[in-house]
Amino acid sequence: MDVSNELARRLLDGAPDPSVIVDGAGTIIYANARVTDALGYAPEELQGLNVECLLPERFREVHPAHRSRFCKNPEPRPMGAARDLFALRKDGVEIPVSISLSPVQRSDGMLVCAAIRDVSDAKEVERQLVEANRAKSRFLAAASHDLRQPIQTLNLLNRAAKSRATDPTHLQIIDKQQKALDSIARLLNSLLDISKLEAGVVRPDIEDCEVQMIFDSLHAEFEDQARDKGLELVVERCNGVARSDPRLLTQILENLVGNAIRYTQQGCVRLRCMHKDVGIRLQVLDTGLGIPAGELERIFEEFHQVDTGSDRPDGLGLGLSIVKRTAQLLDCLVEVESVPGKGSVFSVVVPEGDRTSLVPETQTTSSSDTRIGGRILIVDDEPAVVDATRMLLEMEGFVVMTAACSAEAVSCIDGPGNAPDIVITDYHLRSGETGVGVIRAVRDRVQAPVPVILVSGDTSERIPADIDDTVFFKKPVDVDELLREIRRQIDSA
Repeated sequence: MDVSNELARRLLDGAPDPSVIVDGAGTIIYANARVTDALGYAPEELQGLNVECLLPERFREVHPAHRSRFCKNPEPRPMGAARDLFALRKDGVEIPVSISLSPVQRSDGMLVCAAIRDVSDAKEVERQLVEANRAKSRFLAAASHDLRQPIQTLNLLNRAAKSRATDPTHLQIIDKQQKALDSIARLLNSLLDISKLEAGVVRPDIEDCEVQMIFDSLHAEFEDQARDKGLELVVERCNGVARSDPRLLTQILENLVGNAIRYTQQGCVRLRCMHKDVGIRLQVLDTGLGIPAGELERIFEEFHQVDTGSDRPDGLGLGLSIVKRTAQLLDCLVEVESVPGKGSVFSVVVPEGDRTSLVPETQTTSSSDTRIGGRILIVDDEPAVVDATRMLLEMEGFVVMTAACSAEAVSCIDGPGNAPDIVITDYHLRSGETGVGVIRAVRDRVQAPVPVILVSGDTSERIPADIDDTVFFKKPVDVDELLREIRRQIDSA
């Protein structure tokens, strides 16, 4: 191409982006009129200069090598793919840019046309979106913590009321209240899960895990829910070992099983494991409504729910979005097959693990639900939670002491002979104090390793790592599980 040609000049000057033409030695032989607006140079000022003059100082030394490599394999392509690029304006200001390279072969050598686009506005929008996403994550985390407190209080009060209720109608009301509370807790967990996945704070901990243990926990979690809908929950025995994060893999299957029960009106939901050449295929099958072919791609979008007619399904439509994001995090495959009116099959394909690496599970004696007396110290700065917990535990036959901070906790203890049998403390207390400080203060006071249950509405991943020799519960706590753990620890002591 001859840049002295009038048509060529007009085409270059009419281009939407600033453009320069560079020869094999890196010399700018032409610049179009757009460079003035973006870079501050008059076109004629750049002619004859080396192209490195448009680069920040820190990039100039290595750039000739990049030019040389491009000339050896010339093809139209963006420059510096997946890297942040910057140009230097005449006034010394750096601006973020994207650059497209196009080689032009001539008889006397090759020219390269570089189209330079100022992406400052796009970068600013990107920065604002990232900050907005972080702000949303912070808001959801804070809201989650605050909302878990009243849910926890209602759970405790509901359980206390149930232990005293004798009238069948009252018991039915209490059960319906508990189901509503459980539904609120699930919705809250879904919002928080999406927030954490978007923020990139979830880190998988890959290990060999026994699939049957995951299946057993899912059966225990969903058996009553399936029975209440008149469905059969079938969990096939499996001797497979998966190479994955057991917690995140369980979360994927929880969402799939929960969805299957939600969209199945009669028949069964089945959970099974199949060994394949590519690894282990975990499947959730149902005899539910099925999914139209046109919706199969959309079901993994946030807030999308399959149309079920007049009956609106529970939830926000986040379950399958969480499944997709978590599966990407674990680098495992999720597949779906469905026939409208007959049901669906969701499959999760994970790498197979090594059974010989599994640590044999320690056999423990299951604790009885019979009442065991004991002294319990509750430390929480939320009066409603303290009162509800105290009422429940006193009704269960325990002697209860309460405190709002470590100083009050220590003052409840007259000496080693008055030590509590167990401490239940919130993690976040007022004035920056934490439950870890309470644990140390109490143990220092009684000079003994008092058993502790730590409870928190903060679901960040870092909390369990801060705890030594302590059982951790996330709010809202399953009250029956809490009582079993209290009895187990007191019985063991």
